[in-house]
Amino acid sequence: APTPEAAHSFMHDLYFESAGMILTLVTLGKFFEARAKRKTGEAIAALMDLRPQTAEVIRGGRAIQLPIEQVQTGDLVVVRGGQSVPVDGVITEGSAFLDESAITGESMPVERHVGGTVIGATVSKSGYFVMRASRVGDDTTLSQIIRLVEEAGASKAPIAKLADKVVMCIALVTAVIWLLAGETPSFALTRAISVLVISCPCALGLATPVAIMVGTGVGAKNGVLFQSAEALENLHNVTSAIMDKTGTVTEGRPVVTDVQTWGVETEELLSLALSLEKRSDHPLADAIVRYALEKGAKERRVTDFEMVEGQGIRAAVDGVPCMAGNQRMLLANGLALSRSMQELGEKLADAGKTPLFFAANRQVVGTFAVADVLKPTSRAAVRALESMGIEVTLLTGDNKKTAQTIASELGIREVIAEVLPQDKERIVREKQAAG
Repeated sequence: APTPEAAHSFMHDLYFESAGMILTLVTLGKFFEARAKRKTGEAIAALMDLRPQTAEVIRGGRAIQLPIEQVQTGDLVVVRGGQSVPVDGVITEGSAFLDESAITGESMPVERHVGGTVIGATVSKSGYFVMRASRVGDDTTLSQIIRLVEEAGASKAPIAKLADKVVMCIALVTAVIWLLAGETPSFALTRAISVLVISCPCALGLATPVAIMVGTGVGAKNGVLFQSAEALENLHNVTSAIMDKTGTVTEGRPVVTDVQTWGVETEELLSLALSLEKRSDHPLADAIVRYALEKGAKERRVTDFEMVEGQGIRAAVDGVPCMAGNQRMLLANGLALSRSMQELGEKLADAGKTPLFFAANRQVVGTFAVADVLKPTSRAAVRALESMGIEVTLLTGDNKKTAQTIASELGIREVIAEVLPQDKERIVREKQAAG
């Protein structure tokens, strides 16, 4: 049996409180780290919410509702106005205006016809079409984007890894020195463990996650989300910033920017535009209706309303035959555009705007220009970045003209346009590789 002195000595060699403290600190550190990563989780959840849960599939000659997981490559899928496209595919019948801003950044809805490619999670603004599924499940464009976001969020801050390595090395060196000094392995191991215990809350468990949590918290408060601890740590090395366009530097929705009347009062043109566009499900109609209502326009009686695919709308307003649409519509109906009208249309298109013409009684009476406009704070943000010596690039899925116009308004020199999300990631990696 051990002597009372030995028992007393053993009692002092048990480190229950130290073990409890270490576990508490490390767990606390992990908790803070998990909280900091939750933001990335929310970003992934928001991406997943873009996916519809069911799809209308034609099998055996009839349309049936299926869970999205059961859609197979080659299936014919029906998409109606207002619905999200369930998977990637190609249109085999019909046409539609698709809002692709969530995937490509294209601010204006895009018209897609038979043979056109459609991407899962984009929204059909108007029209009915049947598509053949080409990529389903984890192969869809959206699934690939989600995977990229997840990979970015699962990383650990390099400084935390470095701290771990330094502490391990010091502990190892401590053990080796005591062994060389002639002490027993038990004594040397105890000293090495002491080094680990003392530095543990700092390097292994607590300080880095707390710093990351504070950093991501301050960022989130200012509307900045960090995808990983590494991204936050590397921020002080940043020499160039790449920005998306739609919804980042712009408002992300079309608004009326210019109105030009030809031989009628503005009030009369707005009233005509409101009456016609109120009945249209064309994606740009919303912008015109919003604008006309803000200006106090009055709605008039509309009969014989008809939509002409790819051109515009026709109707009688208070009995007068009227039409609204693009230049193609006017030409198709034998209406002549004067030189000044043509020049205005070209000028608006060059500025990245979409011109829409309104005619009453076979006379063009007005032109509206619709575009996605800059946020009021964007110019100041770009200037602030440039004053810090950070070079700014605009990278967007939108068309070249629109991107160029927005960039020149912001004073950004480098513009990369018409790029898909996967390519955006590749361009970022190329820029990183180039330093």
